[in-house]
Amino acid sequence: MSGRAQLMWDEAVTGYDFGPDHPMDPVRLALTRRLVDAFGLDREVDVVSAKAAGDSTLRLVHREDYIEAVKAASVDPRAADGAYGLGTMDDPAFAGMHEVSALIAGQSVGAAEAVWRGEALHAVNFAGGLHHAMPGGASGFCIYNDASLAIARLLELGAERVVYVDVDVHHGDGVQAAFWEDPRVLTVSLHEHPRTLFPQTGWPEETGAASAEGSAVNVALPAGTGDAGWLRAFHSVVPELVADFRPQVLVTQHGADTHFEDPLAHLAVSLDAQRAVQVACHELAHEYAEGRWVALGGGGYAVVDVVPRSWTHLVAVAAGREIAPETVVPEGWRQEVFARTRQLAPARMTDGRWPVSWKGWESGYDPADRLDQAVLAARRAVFPLRGLLA
Repeated sequence: MSGRAQLMWDEAVTGYDFGPDHPMDPVRLALTRRLVDAFGLDREVDVVSAKAAGDSTLRLVHREDYIEAVKAASVDPRAADGAYGLGTMDDPAFAGMHEVSALIAGQSVGAAEAVWRGEALHAVNFAGGLHHAMPGGASGFCIYNDASLAIARLLELGAERVVYVDVDVHHGDGVQAAFWEDPRVLTVSLHEHPRTLFPQTGWPEETGAASAEGSAVNVALPAGTGDAGWLRAFHSVVPELVADFRPQVLVTQHGADTHFEDPLAHLAVSLDAQRAVQVACHELAHEYAEGRWVALGGGGYAVVDVVPRSWTHLVAVAAGREIAPETVVPEGWRQEVFARTRQLAPARMTDGRWPVSWKGWESGYDPADRLDQAVLAARRAVFPLRGLLA
């Protein structure tokens, strides 16, 4: 197995563009790629462009009629069929939509293949993580569910145990739905509570179908959760489940929209805590999955201040060349940010909260604390189904 990491990248993924007024601005991808380059991480990873996912690959998750509907809308956006979630406010149709969506999916599938075959120890596709797309429809800015497709490809290649950990602020509903009946895949999602945020799913009681009880885990966090609570929730649920499941591959989704500056949600997590979870996922992959780690991007709508720094940290962690939080952001990148967006770029790779501190579950819990209630609800719903103590 190669000890190097792969960065999946094709400049054409920046064509995933719903229009100038849509929050999913592809500049976040371009700026992340430039910041990765500005830190010299290109020399530490193999930059690879995979081919677009073909129809047979897309059908591992998506219905054929939906794929055909995406193709039709891609040719003529005015003909988008709203019954498939296309041409909506969240998912406006645009020319070439099928091609670029399949290209992003192909990068995640290629990442999974590289890690499974030992061509890379870790692989990152920060353009991916489009976790809301359903087998038969678009949802939440997501056309094809590249995370589900990557996992489905791993299963097709012979994987018997895959853990998917999703720390986006929104519930990873599409991935949960894709593997609801499959005990080979454990999906774990930490997200803002469905009472206060799209997609209004991800309740702790959602634990998988009868044929796969305990294969879906949901930690529904109260609005306003900050670094200490977010990290406490992660470490109180994820490591124990990963240790029990012992995956052959760890697939993680790192939406940056948990950040306190994100305009579409209500958590209060810092860049420093996001980095801490990236490091924790890297360590879990090495401890339980022989290092096999596929890391994806996801949401994130503070497209200058947050997303590029968060995902550059992710690439650096995967490359084994972590960037110290207090590191100064390269001036050339800051100038490019201003030239492209007329916004002032952040000066350092930190929000000034490093090192972040949190208390483990073993320290005891407060039954009156809303964060602890969320953690306990998730543990009580799933842990006994897996033979673990709640």
